[in-house]
Amino acid sequence: MDLSQKTDSEIMSIANPIMDNLMDASTAIDYERHIKDFTDRLKSVLSRERLKWICQDYQDTKGFFAKREFVATFRRPESVAIVWKQTFTKQPGDFVAEMVLVQQDGKYLVDHVMVF
Repeated sequence: MDLSQKTDSEIMSIANPIMDNLMDASTAIDYERHIKDFTDRLKSVLSRERLKWICQDYQDTKGFFAKREFVATFRRPESVAIVWKQTFTKQPGDFVAEMVLVQQDGKYLVDHVMVF
């Protein structure tokens, strides 16, 4: 079944474990584990050094990832975008966590991800 035809629940069963891994790997600053579900395009734009800088920066300023709450799924012909409300351990307030998933060769891969 096409990814964009799946229900929110089906999409979340795919997206949550991937996002959990991304957050755990960035907390550990583990580049190989962090990029394991990335498309080749996304791998090409995130170097090991850039990930290290990003992770050290957010950990110093915001702390670590805390509660994440699903907000919405946006369906496109070739992908789905998932948005969560995200909190951190040091900095109060709500942040946005987002991920774009695509399906390539029977696998679900991340083509964009960001927390802001």
